[in-house]
Amino acid sequence: MAVSVSISRGVTWTSLPCIRSAPRRRGSPPAAGGGRSRELSAVLGAGGLLTAISQVSIVPLLPDLPRLTGASASNVSWLLTVTLLVGAVVTPLFGRAGDIFGKRRMLLIALGMLTTGSILCALTSNIWLVILARGLQGACLAVVPLSISILRDELPPERVGSAVALMSATVGIGAALGVPFASLIIEFADWHVMFWVTGGLGLADLILAALLVRESKVRTPARFDIPGAVGLALGLLCLRLALSKVADWGFTSPRFGVLILAAVVILAGWTRWQLRVAEPLVDLRLARRPAVLAPNAAALLIGFSFYANSLSTAQLVQVPTETGYGLGLSVFASGLCLLPGGVAMFALSPVAARITASRGPRTTLLLGASALVFGYLLRLFTSENLSMIVVGAAVVAAGTALAYSAMPMLIMNAVPRTQTAAANGLNVLLRTVGQALCSAAVAVLLSHLTMTTSVGAVPSLGAFQTVFAMAGVVGALALGVGCLVPARGRADVAMPRQADGPPRTDDTVPADGVRMVGQAPRPRRHRAAHRSPPRGKDGRVTTTG
Repeated sequence: MAVSVSISRGVTWTSLPCIRSAPRRRGSPPAAGGGRSRELSAVLGAGGLLTAISQVSIVPLLPDLPRLTGASASNVSWLLTVTLLVGAVVTPLFGRAGDIFGKRRMLLIALGMLTTGSILCALTSNIWLVILARGLQGACLAVVPLSISILRDELPPERVGSAVALMSATVGIGAALGVPFASLIIEFADWHVMFWVTGGLGLADLILAALLVRESKVRTPARFDIPGAVGLALGLLCLRLALSKVADWGFTSPRFGVLILAAVVILAGWTRWQLRVAEPLVDLRLARRPAVLAPNAAALLIGFSFYANSLSTAQLVQVPTETGYGLGLSVFASGLCLLPGGVAMFALSPVAARITASRGPRTTLLLGASALVFGYLLRLFTSENLSMIVVGAAVVAAGTALAYSAMPMLIMNAVPRTQTAAANGLNVLLRTVGQALCSAAVAVLLSHLTMTTSVGAVPSLGAFQTVFAMAGVVGALALGVGCLVPARGRADVAMPRQADGPPRTDDTVPADGVRMVGQAPRPRRHRAAHRSPPRGKDGRVTTTG
């Protein structure tokens, strides 16, 4: 039998024998029902998969593009670099803009830029137009943090954990699927077909998102920090460009040194501005608190460690057999070696959500980092056996799935609801910075530790083992950083005051304690229910007529 009890502010709390539903704040959108929850998660998850696929689908095509476009190899390399540069800049900017102007609006803009870039790539063979189009595709990196924030706003609390875990895993799943997907198309069709496919999928997801995703009423009433956006964009451009080109230029190149110095100076000035401005682009005071700082540091390290797995596996199995350790596989076959890892990430997403719900996101992060370290130990000693290479890569991917699913939950437990998109955008940005650092380090190691074969210089076995050892050490550092996350994920967030009363509390940070995202909040009861009745001098309860 259901009992309906009216409480303050017009909210109704329904109590069932075994189920207690969460109250909804006045002015907030109603939680999505079961069917709509699945549809919303599917549409946003498809956007995350498409984002990852579009980033890596160009990789199998890079060796042939100089011949296909008539461009030099150095110009062709910009097709990968420009996407990373634009993504690094756009992700935090779109996150903050989503909190201020609307997450649905910025999500549709990001998907629209992805679709436009894909179609432009499909229509031309001019290298500079293709580079421009790839830059437009880079904007889709903002899809993941925006989608995580939308899921938090729209889904019932009990569905948030599993949906966010799957959304986080789409980055790795898409990366594992992207290379064989692109290789298969390139092998049997013109290379433009690959972009027609991604453009068509992007357009379909854009239409579905426009129909199914509604604009959240959770907004930040603030001005967009234009000077902060310009400073962050310039600093990140210098940093990412230097890291992307260090393998070609070398660490002692004047261009590399000038770019790194410029990045340091610009970002230092940007940090000072963010600490002084009233409405910053990135709330650094909030970001330096342990509950936020530790997950962000872990994102940087996990991004570095995981990316070494993707970069090295495809190259390792393609090394000629005459080296004594190489397997001589094709590009398509090497891409298939990453598929079990993508399957593992997809399968572990609900498992990660259950671990987070029962033990907390900190435990999930620690388990993921431990799996990363174990996976690289396997890879360090089994780099000559195909089956063990696949197993080791899958273990690393599984650890990444656990860690990636935990980090958004840790962030959301530590920031106000009105800063979710910006905070997750910063977390995703740090993942990509870690990947850029890894790419530079792996490129230097594999290009310097080589051996001579009939097809030219190829990386030695020691080069790959050094990469695995380096990634394992970084994974161990991530494990150590994970231990610094507050055990209960306490959200030490000062909420703004209301004009007529004491500081208000956000939905995710109740006044009487800490509630993890994915758990229903405690119902607020009227104060009169807890007030002692008046008593006379003899101790008896008195009544008024």
